[in-house]
Parts: sequence; C-alpha cells; structure tokens
Amino acid sequence: MTDAYIALGFAIFIWWFSTGIVILLNRMSRTAITMSLVLSSLLCIGALMGLSHTAQQSSVTGAYCAFTCALLAWGWNELSFLTGWITGPQKTALSKNTVGWTRFVTSFKAVVWHELAILLVGALIVYITWDAPNQVGTGTYLVLWTMRTSAKLNLFFGVRNLSEEFLPAHLAYLESFFKRRAMNAFYPFALLGASVCLWWLVAYANNPLASPAQVVGAVLVGTMLALAIVEHLMLVLPLDTTTLWRWAIRKPKVTAHPESLSPNLPL
Repeated sequence: MTDAYIALGFAIFIWWFSTGIVILLNRMSRTAITMSLVLSSLLCIGALMGLSHTAQQSSVTGAYCAFTCALLAWGWNELSFLTGWITGPQKTALSKNTVGWTRFVTSFKAVVWHELAILLVGALIVYITWDAPNQVGTGTYLVLWTMRTSAKLNLFFGVRNLSEEFLPAHLAYLESFFKRRAMNAFYPFALLGASVCLWWLVAYANNPLASPAQVVGAVLVGTMLALAIVEHLMLVLPLDTTTLWRWAIRKPKVTAHPESLSPNLPL
C-alpha cells in the first residue's frame, strides 16, 4: 500500500503545481510567454520520446515516467491555448442573441484548432504506445482529454461557477460562450460516467493479483480522474474555485501599451 499512497500524493501535487505554473506563466510578460511556449514545445517533444521509451517498461519507474510524460504533453496543449497561440478562428465575443445550433457552431469555432491539436497529440500517444504493456501515459492523457471535454460542454450548457477568473485578458471573450445556471441535464450523466470509471480503477488497484507497477499506474490515472471529478463538483457547488491557485492568479500590471500583451481552467 505504500506505493499506492506515494503515487496518490505524487499525482495530487503534480496536478496542483502544474496547473498553477501554467496559469502563472501565461500571466507574465510577452517575452516570458514566448519563452515558455518554446520550452513547453521542447518538453512535449521530449515527452513523446519518453513515452516511446517507457512503453515497453513494466516497472514502477516506468509508470511514473509515462504519467509525467503524458502530463507534459497535456501541458503543451493547455499553454498553447491559454496564451492564445492555438485557439480558433472565432476571436470575438458571442452575441447574446445567438442561440441553438448557431451558438454551438460559433462556440466550437473559438476552440477548433485547439481541439484538433489535442486530437493530434492524443493520436501520436496512442500510436507510440499501441499494444505496449505500459499504458499509463495513454490512460492519463485520455482521462485529461475526456474530462476536459466534459468540463467544456458543461460550461457551454450552463453551470453555477464559470471559473472565468482563470481566463487571461486576451481570452476574456470566451466567457461569452459560457452559460451560468444551477446545473444542466448533461452534468449528472458526465459525473456518473466518470464515477463508474473511477470505481473500476480503484477495484483494479486493489486487485491482489496486480503487480506493483499496475497498482501505481491505476492509482496515478485514477487520482487524475478523481481530481477531475472534484473539479466538476466545483462547477456547481457554492465554492471559490480559485482558492487553491491564489498564488498563481494575479492581476497583470497596467502598462502604457497594454496592446503589447495581447498574443488558459485547471484539470
């Protein structure tokens, strides 16, 4: 059980810290943002190489490495979107009179390039790890992808907390695509589906026939899913969603040329 507890603590810390770092980097100067994008791109390439290297490793170390590499690849997706580098052709606020299918299509246009980038990186990870014994990286990426898509849909359909505080100034227009309401019909099904998957991962981690590497891998992936479920709960509960990342969310300094700063939700 010691391995499981260590994996649990590691996943929680990485989730909290990496989310804060992405938010913090995106709120720095334009030069710092450019440098962080270059560094993140290099780390993403290194992460894909790391996943290829660890795919055949059935060890505890291999599980940790694959998990970390998947997070680095996901971090590139997040940073490239939140900095405004890869978003979509729709870069203006949505009219309040836009409803129905037109609202959905216009909203999708605001993030379409980002979604395609996520798909491309995900396809590469699946290809790299196909039929390999170490699927921790693939599982981690798929959990992040699925739950982030669910969060986006819930924001579109309507929830209590929109977490607009996480959006930088140059992406403030995205708030117009969100809807504020107590809950939506899709939410309980998304939460139920995620909870069922989490139950399966917990049962797998508690299987006495599972190897230490399999236990650690299930705990790492399961913890990310559990944290994503917590984030979903924060969408509808009367809580301050910024508390955990107060250190990273700060108001940018006003300068004489704010336009130079022009060209980001946690897990």
